[in-house]
Amino acid sequence: MNFEEVLPLLKQGKKALRSGWNGKGMFVVRQKGYPEGIKCNKQTAEAWNLNEGDLFKVHPYLQIKNADGTHAMWVPSIGDIFAEDWEIVE
Repeated sequence: MNFEEVLPLLKQGKKALRSGWNGKGMFVVRQKGYPEGIKCNKQTAEAWNLNEGDLFKVHPYLQIKNADGTHAMWVPSIGDIFAEDWEIVE
């Protein structure tokens, strides 16, 4: 699959990976974000110079599960966008 094919499936809640990625267990998901807002915790408040509990609005975003089990916000590289080795995780 290519990225154009996998993006709608991510929007439907599917998990996707590239067979060309070196790390085992890695995959990408779409996170819905918090378009109506969520009360920010202490860490977020300090990072954005807000008060703990202030409303923090977050648009949808992509998130990756890394090979070491950690998670991070993710933006596809040019290589990811033009790759033809995307797969859906079942």
